[in-house]
Amino acid sequence: MTDKPEDKLPSIEQIADLLIDIACELMTSGAHTMRILQNVSRMAESYGYKLDLSVFQLSIMMTITSKDDESKRLTLNRKTKPLLINYKFVSNLSSLSWDTYDKHLTYKEVKERFHEIISEKRVSRWLILILVSFANASFCGLFKGDIYAVGLVFIATLIGFFVRQEMMIRHVNHLVIYASSAFIAGLIAGMGYIFHLGNTPEIALASCVLYHTPGVPLINSVLDIIEGHILTGISRLVNASSLIACTAIGLFSAMLLLGLDKL
Repeated sequence: MTDKPEDKLPSIEQIADLLIDIACELMTSGAHTMRILQNVSRMAESYGYKLDLSVFQLSIMMTITSKDDESKRLTLNRKTKPLLINYKFVSNLSSLSWDTYDKHLTYKEVKERFHEIISEKRVSRWLILILVSFANASFCGLFKGDIYAVGLVFIATLIGFFVRQEMMIRHVNHLVIYASSAFIAGLIAGMGYIFHLGNTPEIALASCVLYHTPGVPLINSVLDIIEGHILTGISRLVNASSLIACTAIGLFSAMLLLGLDKL
């Protein structure tokens, strides 16, 4: 009786292909570089390999080498998907790396669990839309905005974030997405000035684009620089700064159109 292919000892090509997929998924889900390196290296070690990993903004390059025979090595380079923050994926993949190391999971078990993790249903986009709108409106209230300002920010966020979701589905450039979404949110929030709604229209205008704040890229950029991954950290910082600049451009364009540029 012959063994099934998946029951045999996995080849270096199979191990490398699986590990770089895991590294790319961690990068896409919002993990910082050191976490990616530690998780994937831990899994490689459990199969008798060591690896060198280079993480970039749009791709990951990995060289995997057998500990027993250093002439047995393989280098792979793979593009990463656009950033789609999901810390549940990051947590589950980190747990998988520890289980692989501690429980000596087989290649087949790791591959099956990896596909189970990335196949998990994401939170409904409509639930996220509502929660983000309430959160941004709450920020407006926290900054002493009145009920009119809070309502405008809720509507501005609801429409602006919806436009952002739709443009992301259509794979529009992320810089254009941020500028366009901020422009629409700014137009709606600026109605407080146009129609003299409430006493704090300036707070509504200032807080209507807070949902655009690229917190994860900024935090990861600082962590990468502190941990010595300078190139990756700087690239993340530049990307986050570009998103902030596009948000500012979108908001200023809306103010310019409404005649509020001299506030």
